[in-house]
Amino acid sequence: MKIRVGILTAPHIEWEKTLDGFVLHHVRIGIGFHWDREEDQTFQGELEILHHADGTETAVNIIDIEDYLCSVISSEMSTHAPMELLKAHAVISRSWAIRAIAANQSTPQTSSCTYESNGHVGFDVCADDHCQRYEGIKRMNNRAVEAVRATAGQVLMYGDEICDCRFHKCCGGKTEVFETCWEDTPKPYLQSVDCPYCGTVALESQRQALNDYDLETRDFHDWTVTYTRDELDRLVREKTDIDFGKIVDLVPLRRGKSGRIYELEIVGTHARQVISKELKIRRALSPTCLYSSWFDIASDNNHWTFRGHGWGHGVGLCQIGATQMAVMGKEYEEILHFYYQNSQLKTIEYE
Repeated sequence: MKIRVGILTAPHIEWEKTLDGFVLHHVRIGIGFHWDREEDQTFQGELEILHHADGTETAVNIIDIEDYLCSVISSEMSTHAPMELLKAHAVISRSWAIRAIAANQSTPQTSSCTYESNGHVGFDVCADDHCQRYEGIKRMNNRAVEAVRATAGQVLMYGDEICDCRFHKCCGGKTEVFETCWEDTPKPYLQSVDCPYCGTVALESQRQALNDYDLETRDFHDWTVTYTRDELDRLVREKTDIDFGKIVDLVPLRRGKSGRIYELEIVGTHARQVISKELKIRRALSPTCLYSSWFDIASDNNHWTFRGHGWGHGVGLCQIGATQMAVMGKEYEEILHFYYQNSQLKTIEYE
């Protein structure tokens, strides 16, 4: 089975052919998040350049899904992470990718390369955190290949449905339900579970599990962000394009099972507005993106302070928690069933 991965959109794609594939220059990773940067990346498989009406181009990598998975699990986590974690990640990344391909096949095509899935046109998935990190062969090694081969064809299923296997970096102690972050359609296998594992991870366990740019992020289980009142007024105006005037209150209207805010009312002297869904809230209150929307709010005459927990949306597998489970000797099947309750591990065949 082949998967089409959208790597980069730019006015002009800069690339070079290699013996086994190609190099793309100026690939942006972590788009809109605090680790946002550019890299040159090397890929296997085929390269297709899509040309758009606005004059931009998109580089699409067409590659066998199992080769894609070898890159995904070594891009999401270090290949020095425990093998049982890598196996668990291979299963959930395979499940998610097959769903994305199936969504494209079921969407009518108006012309070649115009099918759409997850907001993408012309490819199944993107290469960044919007979908799954896919950074070519830079970080990939034999342990990633071993994990993918050891779980060949394995997916998580709920009844006849392949599970929508969401995951995140660190839940902060409790995972979240699907509908807090995305459409209001509950997933029986994406429930909120208490996670004692990510809070007990030793520093060495974190270091072996995370890639270099993730190691730059500190204190992601429990964190604090403070702004002056003028800073927050200016920031929220820039990020929402709404002139609230002076912000006088931030009111969490609805929280998910974990405590993550998914409806926040911003009250200002000029306007008031409800911001819905956790990612929009995280982006509205940060120059890049808050680690999560699980936070409490405090203020005084001069400052706003957010004291929060976790890194990411909190739904599904907690990568740091799963790492600690593997360090403790849990096998990948147990890790999967802990985070995706009511699911079944099955082997399927596909071309």
